[in-house]
Amino acid sequence: MTKTLKALLAGAAMAAGMAAAGAAGADIKIGVLVPDSGPAGLFGPSARNSAMLAATQINAAGGINGEAIELVFADVGTPPAEAAQAALRLWKGEGVQGFVGMHDSAVREALVGRFNGKVPYVYTAVYEGNACAKGLYVTGETPSQQLAPVIPHLMRAEGVSKWYLIGHDYNWPRDTNALAKGYIAEAGGEVVGEEYVPFSVAEFDSSLQRIKNSGADAVLVTLVGGGSVGFNVSFAGFGLDRQAIRLGTLIEENTLAGIGAGNANRLFSASGYFASIDSDAAGSFAADYAAAYGADAPALNGLGQSTYEGLMLLAALGNKAGSMEVDAIEAVAEGTNYASPRGDNTLAGRHVAQTIYLADGSGGAFEVETAFTDVASTDGCED
Repeated sequence: MTKTLKALLAGAAMAAGMAAAGAAGADIKIGVLVPDSGPAGLFGPSARNSAMLAATQINAAGGINGEAIELVFADVGTPPAEAAQAALRLWKGEGVQGFVGMHDSAVREALVGRFNGKVPYVYTAVYEGNACAKGLYVTGETPSQQLAPVIPHLMRAEGVSKWYLIGHDYNWPRDTNALAKGYIAEAGGEVVGEEYVPFSVAEFDSSLQRIKNSGADAVLVTLVGGGSVGFNVSFAGFGLDRQAIRLGTLIEENTLAGIGAGNANRLFSASGYFASIDSDAAGSFAADYAAAYGADAPALNGLGQSTYEGLMLLAALGNKAGSMEVDAIEAVAEGTNYASPRGDNTLAGRHVAQTIYLADGSGGAFEVETAFTDVASTDGCED
């Protein structure tokens, strides 16, 4: 980490609940929408930290079109209508010129409707694919990236074929599993059970009994945050880790910590980023994050880190277009490049091809088992 960057970071405000990050009197306000509450609230602190680190680095490199940026945060771990109202207040009330959002798909759909293609919006979370609205750009992983290469690999490596699908009851799990069924069938497997539970469910005994009775030897988990923690702890308590492997596409370092090493036997996760990735770009990012926030900072993870991705893409789009206006960005967006802890990235069909890592969490910390390089999203958009 350079002395210059270290000095810049030392001067940034780091307190939770901070309203802005960037130069005093910054010219461009960017709204950062993260869940500070609700089931995904455990991702909020690392998402805020990663966003502030990105803002500091963007400003150190000249900002957007020579103008410094300032981050304005809002909690969107709320029902979609409330989240959309919070974003509207930032846009119309505080003069925000662009948004980066790390939140669930139901909130994204509400925001797309509210923004109506009139303000640039980068969506960074893992999601189900095929979000193609004007002004919307996506850095998050889609099922064709996380599951299409991973499911057949796991079936071969672990000798499994009977899948049970369990997720929360909204569009991301349902749409993801609709695609997963095809990947499972193509690999010669079968789906022996499928269910969706409300976010309010905290007890999974009946679900676990159904999994046991189904004879499943693999479980695809699309539960969020605290629900995923509760399910996976109970899963191990039932002894089902001996019957079936688990694969999560939203199980990151914070969730794994909540699950605990004793409950993580044969638990796998697929993501475009893990804190344990061994690359120069990821190592530099981790060092900068540690220098900025200290040893006790919220753990690095794919969802939190994704806000850094989103800001880097938004800055690249604004600089390439010479403007933060949607029409100007739309004209140049395809093929836009930016560098990040995940590597060098290029926007194609409003999405980003990326390396997907399959990691084993059995020891209580993710160890990358294999990597699938430059995986394009077939759930993207054809402009």
